[in-house]
Amino acid sequence: MKYFITYLAILLFFKCTNKDGEAVTHKSDYDIYLAAEAPKTTSKYFELWHSKIKPDSLQLLSFAIVGGEYSRYFQSTGDITYLKKSENALKKATDIAAIGKAGYFRSLARNYISQHRFKEALQLTDSADIIGSGKHETHELYFDLHMELGNYKTAETYLDSIKNMSDFGYLIRLAKWNDYKGDLDSTIKFMEIAKEKAESSKNKHLMLWSYTNLADYYGHAGRIKDSYQYYLKSLSLDSQNAYAKKGIAWIVFSHEKKPKEALRILDSVTQNYQAPDYFLLKSEIARYMGDDSGSLSNLDNYFIALENPAYGSMYDAHNISVYLDRTEHFDKALELAKKEVKSRPTPTSYGLLAYAYLKNDQKEKALELIEKYVDGKTFEPGTLYYLAEIFKANDKSFRVKEFKKELLGAVYELGPEMHNSIIDL
Repeated sequence: MKYFITYLAILLFFKCTNKDGEAVTHKSDYDIYLAAEAPKTTSKYFELWHSKIKPDSLQLLSFAIVGGEYSRYFQSTGDITYLKKSENALKKATDIAAIGKAGYFRSLARNYISQHRFKEALQLTDSADIIGSGKHETHELYFDLHMELGNYKTAETYLDSIKNMSDFGYLIRLAKWNDYKGDLDSTIKFMEIAKEKAESSKNKHLMLWSYTNLADYYGHAGRIKDSYQYYLKSLSLDSQNAYAKKGIAWIVFSHEKKPKEALRILDSVTQNYQAPDYFLLKSEIARYMGDDSGSLSNLDNYFIALENPAYGSMYDAHNISVYLDRTEHFDKALELAKKEVKSRPTPTSYGLLAYAYLKNDQKEKALELIEKYVDGKTFEPGTLYYLAEIFKANDKSFRVKEFKKELLGAVYELGPEMHNSIIDL
């Protein structure tokens, strides 16, 4: 708890510099990026290498390059079809590779991480590790996976094994590790160093990655102006970056309380970007506006998108939250939360499971789970709210008080709709 108090003290300190509702965005800054221009999903480079793939082809390099291009198209469109095509190409590469096989295993593992198939990704990483080449890259991947799977002690071991303060990959992982520990100040410091290294290298991909992640961390710290500026810097590198536009929309909605403008930004994104969670955000904003029809319409769009079986379990955590907080399908939430904990036993997953038990009138079971797997093990505001609700249901008012003031300091992250819910704790 002492780390959480430190984390919130930092958050509240920075919020003094960005008062709630203070305008930090300007339409003239971002309107130039809102043109509904469809992302390019082909190129001469792609067509050249794709043309080399024939039935029963053994063109290893072609499969690897085409797989990478499909992955890039997925990032720019949010279309799951491209991620699955990338998977198929990389699978073929791992099947036929005689040399460099470890690298193809790692590439396929990263694809599986994007699909939230973490345990399968871990098996592929094990295969790469057995081969032995690219140990540093394999250890980076091990760190990423064990963080996703909640194996934090193991993750720390792999982080120590790649320690190099001059290495971009190490610095961004060190930032993630400190974020997990609740040390936001150190998180930002290391991410800023990584950003400087990315800029020195003039590597556009690393710069974009640095800017969007820094923007997120600044937002967590209540440094809304800085967050906004780095989302804009991201768009200056990639004018179609949906994630940066979503970040600006969140600032407009949660900080400035301009839901109609936030929806305008997101509407421009969803014309060409297909990730289902954007419809969830639009639904949340419409509900805040009192537009029940718009809220339900966007919720329908979310579930219609997920009818595509290619998504697999990618949105299970989102679905659990929707069942718990929106549709009141508490039995479905409990069933799905049990599955999520088996595949990804993190404090966040256990928080969802515990809250599902609470909603299914099993408050003692909910309390047992959070005391064993969640309390003091995560600083994610949404999970902390679930903790407070469970403590309240179990008449532990002294614990609720510990969270209430701190959660009010995290309303920007949780969204304006949560303010009254926190007050009512």
